[in-house]
Amino acid sequence: MKNFLFISSLLLSLFGTGQKNSNQQYKEDFNYFWTTIRDNYCYWDKKQTDWQMVKATLEPVVDTVTTRASFIAVLEKAFYEIYDHHASLNTNTAVSERLVPSGTDLWAEFINGKPMITEVRFGSGADKAGIQGGMELAACNDVSIEKALQPFLPNCLSMPDTEARNYALRLLLAGDHSTERKITLKIGGRLKDFYPDKPVNYLELKQKKPEIEFRVLKGNIGYILINNSLGDDDLIPLFDSALTALNNTPALILDMRNTPSGGNTTVARAIMGRFITHEGFYQKHELTSEEKESGIKRSWVEIVSPRKATYTKPLVILVDHWTGSVGEGIVIGFDALRPTMIVGTRMAGLNGAVYSFTMPNTGIGFSFPAEKLFHINGLPRENFHPDKEIDLSKNNTGKDVILEEGLKYISALPSQK
Repeated sequence: MKNFLFISSLLLSLFGTGQKNSNQQYKEDFNYFWTTIRDNYCYWDKKQTDWQMVKATLEPVVDTVTTRASFIAVLEKAFYEIYDHHASLNTNTAVSERLVPSGTDLWAEFINGKPMITEVRFGSGADKAGIQGGMELAACNDVSIEKALQPFLPNCLSMPDTEARNYALRLLLAGDHSTERKITLKIGGRLKDFYPDKPVNYLELKQKKPEIEFRVLKGNIGYILINNSLGDDDLIPLFDSALTALNNTPALILDMRNTPSGGNTTVARAIMGRFITHEGFYQKHELTSEEKESGIKRSWVEIVSPRKATYTKPLVILVDHWTGSVGEGIVIGFDALRPTMIVGTRMAGLNGAVYSFTMPNTGIGFSFPAEKLFHINGLPRENFHPDKEIDLSKNNTGKDVILEEGLKYISALPSQK
């Protein structure tokens, strides 16, 4: 019965109830969506979005909506206007773009005006196809990058914003759920085509991995990899067992490079609590909607408490652009709580903590950042840099450079000599 209920809920979230909504109901839901974001989104201060203009622009489109799929397309377009990878719907269609970072294998941005690949997810379809950091993008599915970006660029900005272009570029490269990608790159002055979804489309392949993997590396170094399970409370006893098995190692590597989908702070605090000997603050929260409503600023800090046996020996954390949301919170928490070496690229840089809402008529859920999050030193979480930042556009060896750098750091410690 539980499996039946789960499958039924999943189908409802993907395809709706089967009941056709009226155009009036779509208009009511759009107004609810627009108003909720207006009142609760907490990063208006760093966006160039004219949200009132978004409403004026999209309301006439909503007037023509007759299907759930077309309504979803309008909502997605509205989200493009705030160009925030941490804002999304809980449903999609076959032509919806995949989520970033959880649904992509490429990270890219404009550098000196050029669209550049800055990181390729290790072991992904893009990696297996031969795409590397440092390559310049020329086209996607035979459409020039500049032209292909257009559907994902906001139209309601008060002034241009490079971050909006970077957002659109990453969304374009993620692709949709039904079209195989052909990516054309400039290499040595020549164009070369890459097919990251052939012969296997790994981004659509639902691969079941264990919540956690652990082993002992060369030099008796402990290694723990968390596989995108920070929202699963069952991870806590599994993590405890892994740490117990590795308790006698002289140093530990915690690999956070496969945590793009976020999680919950119970799991986060449980993990950090195994590495500290006294209570400490790990992140600061700020609820801007309350200040907006009352004029009184509301902020608070969250505490981590030690639990069970503490691992006090050297700790290295590996990060990249697929370290997202709660994963990022764990990293800045460790940085605040105890000596830790953080190695890798910038993380996903996802904004704040998301709140979830449900539209009254269609039942479509949507989430977006409603709390700002900070390192306890006041740095916005999304602006955090690792201690040892690696430029993968200059390290195209085919090896796991980030892991190698982590091991290199440990081997240089006095306790390892």
